[in-house]
Amino acid sequence: MTSQPRRQRRPGRQWPGPGALLPLLWRTAERPSRGSGLTVDAIVEAAVAIADAEGIGAVTMRSVAERLGVGAMSLYTHVPGKQELNALMLDRVFADAEAAPGDGWRERCAAIARQDRDRYLRHPWLLELPAARPAFGPGVAAKYDRDLAALEGTGLRAVEMNAAVMALTSFVYGAARFQSQARDDERDGRTEQRFWREHEPFLHLVLDPARFPAAHRVAEEARREGDADHDSSFEFGLERLLVGIGDLIAQRA
Repeated sequence: MTSQPRRQRRPGRQWPGPGALLPLLWRTAERPSRGSGLTVDAIVEAAVAIADAEGIGAVTMRSVAERLGVGAMSLYTHVPGKQELNALMLDRVFADAEAAPGDGWRERCAAIARQDRDRYLRHPWLLELPAARPAFGPGVAAKYDRDLAALEGTGLRAVEMNAAVMALTSFVYGAARFQSQARDDERDGRTEQRFWREHEPFLHLVLDPARFPAAHRVAEEARREGDADHDSSFEFGLERLLVGIGDLIAQRA
């Protein structure tokens, strides 16, 4: 019997196991600072500040130590390594989640979606971290509880509440990632105008009505009506999701 080759995981695209992260995230095993004043919270705040200013690639144990004015090795007493630090940073930023305003589930879910998109755009480095299964630290747990609470009293079953939260979360993540990449392109000179200018000599092929009739028709109509911007596209998608969730809630009534 021939053994199957093991699938190689992409480096940096998964979290350390929860067993390694949870004591750090909940600060149940924090070591004393030995007079330096250094704490996990101080390390995380410094790392977040660097990531906000320069991107996640600029966050290293050395750069964080330099910002704090300590030796790099002193950080390892509190945080084992870069992946653990990234998990702590994500949990710290998610801890900023605000209570969802609004009296009804629809208003609360819409407010959460907009807040979450704004968080990704304020901290675009979040979009470069693994998206699946972050360990449930206090920040992630509080956000998850807030998201579910927005759907309390709707009559949805627990599995449906969870699925609705996941659908909204996935939509927001994708929309924010797309907008963040567009911002990066703009900063690097890859503007919308340049994109279409470079395509201009090939548009008769790209939008050939014989080969691509749907693309040709929609492109022509969109050109006359004006393309949607990021905000209106986000609101369009969010409304469609909320309508679908509302249909399910009506069935449960």
